[in-house]
Amino acid sequence: MSNPARLTILGSGSWGATMAAMLARKGHEITLWGHDQAELDRLRAAGHPPGVPELRLPQSINLSSDLTDAVSGRDGMIFVVPAQAMDSVCGKLATIAAAPKVAVIASKGIDVRTLRPLSKVVEDGLPTTIVAVVSGPCIAREVAQGVPTSVVSASADEDTSRRVQDWMATQAFRVYRQSDVLGVEYGGALKNVIAIAAGVGDGLGFGANSKSALLTRGLAEMQRFAVAHGAQAATIAGLAGLGDLCVTCFSPHSRNRRFGEAVGRGEAPQAVIAGMGEVVEGVPTCEAVVNRAKELGIEVPIASAVHQIIHGKWTPREAVERLMTRDLKDEF
Repeated sequence: MSNPARLTILGSGSWGATMAAMLARKGHEITLWGHDQAELDRLRAAGHPPGVPELRLPQSINLSSDLTDAVSGRDGMIFVVPAQAMDSVCGKLATIAAAPKVAVIASKGIDVRTLRPLSKVVEDGLPTTIVAVVSGPCIAREVAQGVPTSVVSASADEDTSRRVQDWMATQAFRVYRQSDVLGVEYGGALKNVIAIAAGVGDGLGFGANSKSALLTRGLAEMQRFAVAHGAQAATIAGLAGLGDLCVTCFSPHSRNRRFGEAVGRGEAPQAVIAGMGEVVEGVPTCEAVVNRAKELGIEVPIASAVHQIIHGKWTPREAVERLMTRDLKDEF
């Protein structure tokens, strides 16, 4: 590789560890940061994070729970922390003078407390940092296996977008670029809510007709919400929207789909989350979407139905009935 970089991955979960391994094998100098040293020790001993047994973490990767040491003097930092931890991590980074000035967001979600997209969280917390986002169909287990996929890098700064593209692109991980930051990150966040609904349908025993209809109407809902926030409709129809939506709704490895499937079978939502032991980003994202949609008067019937199910106000079958018997209207 002509331009190896010194990069820090912030977040040692399944996607963070998988990305760290991919970038290390490309020739970059990688530090993987996690807040829990005991968790990092288990990761080193096992060689892979829970849920990604295919991964073999290269020994060249430095594992650190010291945030200052992990980021100081690096060329860039890549956020793969849970969306609801982003604000806290940015607050800590703001006190580190030698932190990188390029921040790449690979996390997917919306800050449920302030209803801000994650790019805004980073920009508010680290105002001198140049922000890029990376999203698309990238289930960690498939990336760990080297299964080909394509994603998109977006930044308002063209040079940063190209730099991130160069950092991440491999023979099995193709990276496109564009400038619609909001579209890319809203696509990655909103598809998790639709994936929960798809999983509910799986749990109820529905078939391909149901899921195809749900994805199509879910995509329309995603576009409606994202465009109202300044995103481009074409972005939601691209890799970060439709591409990520498809894989998250169909993959057996998708946490959001698996959560929805268990709820569709009749399991209690909070019990499912506790049993999974992983962050189900679609749950807080759904809360943020429904609250924001109410503020702006945006119709989000699928997200609203998922919200009612999560809070125990509607059963899965009741939610389906309510969606199917809404007032008839033109498709467009």
